[in-house]
Amino acid sequence: MSENVSTLFDGYRAPEGTWDELFEGPGLPRHDVRQAVESLGTTTAEAFVRCQSLAELALLNQGVTFSVYADERGTEKIFPFDLVPRILSARDWSNLVKGLKQRVRALGMFLDDVYGEQRIMAEGVIPRELVLGAKHFLPALSGVRPAGDVRVHIAGIDLIRDGDGTFRVLEDNVRTPSGVSYVLENRLVTKKVFPQLFEKARVQPVDHYPARLAEALRSVSPRDPETSTVVVLTPGPYNSAYFEHSFLARTMGLELVQAPDLFVDDDTVFIRTTRGPRRVDVIYRRTDEAFLDPEVFRPDSLLGVRGLIRAWRAGNVTLANAPGNGVADDKAIYAFVPDMIRFYLSEEALLQQVRTLVCYRDADRREVLDHLGEMVVKAVDESGGYGMLMGPQASAAEREEFRRRIEADPRKYIAQPLIELSTCPTWDKETKRMEPRRVDLRPYVLTSRSGPWVLPGGLTRVALRAGSYVVNSSQGGGSKDTWVLKGAA
Repeated sequence: MSENVSTLFDGYRAPEGTWDELFEGPGLPRHDVRQAVESLGTTTAEAFVRCQSLAELALLNQGVTFSVYADERGTEKIFPFDLVPRILSARDWSNLVKGLKQRVRALGMFLDDVYGEQRIMAEGVIPRELVLGAKHFLPALSGVRPAGDVRVHIAGIDLIRDGDGTFRVLEDNVRTPSGVSYVLENRLVTKKVFPQLFEKARVQPVDHYPARLAEALRSVSPRDPETSTVVVLTPGPYNSAYFEHSFLARTMGLELVQAPDLFVDDDTVFIRTTRGPRRVDVIYRRTDEAFLDPEVFRPDSLLGVRGLIRAWRAGNVTLANAPGNGVADDKAIYAFVPDMIRFYLSEEALLQQVRTLVCYRDADRREVLDHLGEMVVKAVDESGGYGMLMGPQASAAEREEFRRRIEADPRKYIAQPLIELSTCPTWDKETKRMEPRRVDLRPYVLTSRSGPWVLPGGLTRVALRAGSYVVNSSQGGGSKDTWVLKGAA
């Protein structure tokens, strides 16, 4: 292919200083993924456009959507999908899996500690006031030991690859991580459109995720896993991720329920059925904890089940993920995860992170304020690309506004240098050719009683706008299928 580039990738070139996922130079695929890239490259541009249209039609017909509450033109959106996959070698993936398992174990131990003895704070590894001041730290849950001894049943760890090709953790998602339904739907569409190419590339499967998730949920039941009742709790069809809630319930063979379907009696959860009440043992809850139980959290919530936290505290039901996990998602706490790994596991972190300045600390804050034009500033409790300042691209007025915000409430902000995200060939409908677009990766880690397991691949999000660093679907991003290649036969 280096001698005769296929028409699909004709003229493709990544920007200087970036790591391209598929090419190490013009017309030169990366060695570890060379065979898969060359097979893909044999597709003509005309055939690829037809395949892309078929893929989009399939997703439309399957109702693969998400909602954007702030969009005045209507909330329901078809999730954009680009047919060129992001391809990871077996070697890269093996290294990532080790680091992801290590990180999730440490985060789980941190949460046990924070809601228990608080040793990590007592020994000064993490400032006590930083943890106790986190928006999603819930002191009302202190002392609870979840059934099954697992708090982070499902984790989504966001990764980027820098200009040197090093994977770095960008943030942790251990509350209610979303997006895995798009991983599974993207794969189904890719296999339909490129069946022969997919087989030839020897890609690891992802379709067993629902079975593995159901197995993990049953394993942490307070009763016999074989006879336990597991349900998926959704806020309802107006939630932005309702498609995923219904998709996962259906593919796991579980009931999708809303709050009125459940009730608590004698600290035990029951589901209403036509044959009378039936005990519920495990709830995969996709309702935010603020609305989960009006007895403990928001008293005006119509989306929660009164008494649910009492039942959880009594050990009569498992909630996945555990309430209170949001303290570990706090972007200021993220800066201390390597310290957590050393403290709890006596190991060095296998996955690197992005250098993070915590504005709560005086020295860090001064450095941020002195270099606002070079930093990416983030609110610690925001997500989806909101509450962010892209310093190098911001106006003087925007930088000054963030300066005021940081000085007024420094605990709320962290800052990081702008990292050059890796790129991947992506079809541009306007130029009608492959263009480099920045990507990140969200692998999914399931933890059962027996330990963590990582889905081969994950959700690759792509910034579809030229020059953009924001991959979130709510701000113009899309997704790709993520191929993890099998090792040598």
